[in-house]
Amino acid sequence: MVWTWRFEQQDGTGVDQPGGQEEFPGQGDAESWIGETYKQLLADGVDRAVLLEDDREIYSMSLHEA
Repeated sequence: MVWTWRFEQQDGTGVDQPGGQEEFPGQGDAESWIGETYKQLLADGVDRAVLLEDDREIYSMSLHEA
């Protein structure tokens, strides 16, 4: 299994991750990474992150504070 993030703008348009897509061995690793990098992702124009296990969508979340 490979865990990855897909990034989107608010309108659902995809946003490419600078430096290419990161792959993680587990869900916890992916979630830790997003917690450490979400501010930079926001600065790069990302509004929403979608966690994927292989090609299956696990959940999505806004990167903006509530």
